[in-house]
Amino acid sequence: MKKVTLDDVSRVAGVSRSTASLVLRGSSRIPEATSDRVRLAMAELGYVYNRHAANMRGSESMTLGLIVTDIRNPYFAGLTMTIEEAAHDAGYTLFVGYSRDDVERQYLQLETMVQQQVDGIFLLPATGSELKPICGIVDRSSVPVVQLARYFSNELDYVGPNNIAAGLKLARHLSSLGATSAVLVGGPEYSSARTERIKGLETGFTGSGVTFDTSQSAATTNNAAGGSEGVARILDQGIWPDAIIAYSDAVALGIYAELRRRNLEPGRDVSVASFDDIAMAELLLPPLTSVSTYPELIGKKAGEILLNRIRDSASAPQRYLIEPTLKVRASTAHWRPRT
Repeated sequence: MKKVTLDDVSRVAGVSRSTASLVLRGSSRIPEATSDRVRLAMAELGYVYNRHAANMRGSESMTLGLIVTDIRNPYFAGLTMTIEEAAHDAGYTLFVGYSRDDVERQYLQLETMVQQQVDGIFLLPATGSELKPICGIVDRSSVPVVQLARYFSNELDYVGPNNIAAGLKLARHLSSLGATSAVLVGGPEYSSARTERIKGLETGFTGSGVTFDTSQSAATTNNAAGGSEGVARILDQGIWPDAIIAYSDAVALGIYAELRRRNLEPGRDVSVASFDDIAMAELLLPPLTSVSTYPELIGKKAGEILLNRIRDSASAPQRYLIEPTLKVRASTAHWRPRT
């Protein structure tokens, strides 16, 4: 019996071979009616798609890799979903790994994805990532890597929020409320995002009369437990700031809980502000003032850059920053200076 080919499928379906190929790869660019016609022709002819053979024939595997630190953080979950959608729309399958902010685990996942012949990798770098070991993998395999939300090298493409601008906006807002002291709670100590947010806060507080002492800031894990631990560490030193700034909304959850354990009400006894503005922020009581850093926009732009990099590996590394927006809510708006 003659082997059924994609040409046979396209002829029976009444479409071009390239259209039939896009249907096989799950491209959203093809109308649903056309996709149904191609799949019906495949069923009638008994066509079976051989992905391995296709990979051997072409230079692309039509797979991409994504490594993030922790999917339990809603911000990273939103980022992951957006990237998966971008990959799907382009006809790619996405492999996802979680480093848990551990560089050794991240290295193994990078090696595995390269061995699986992915065409490109999205990387939210673990704290402590270094250029040499990662570029050793990248240079050996020629697999392009786009850094997300954090970065460790200017030699690789990067898409993330403008963290300095985010910190600046938040500092100016807190200053306008009459706050005289502020601390930062949470976040991995040496990550680029935390470093840049501190820089923005310091710039915004300069000359405002607000004391912002980074030595009093508590670096912890980027989750609710880290927020609870960090604010407890500060309050146990007898420090009662006017404003507590959470590294992220996930951290702010723990800050709210710890304040209430000490009979302090967020937004009344102390103002609380944060970064990221995930959907949950406006549902908290009181609703949380937060700076939107738009993970969906980061994911979409990163997808665009990685796909372009796959097609053109020779162009200079890109650095693209998403501009933030301050969302003022009751956690700061209802606060008044202590008399």
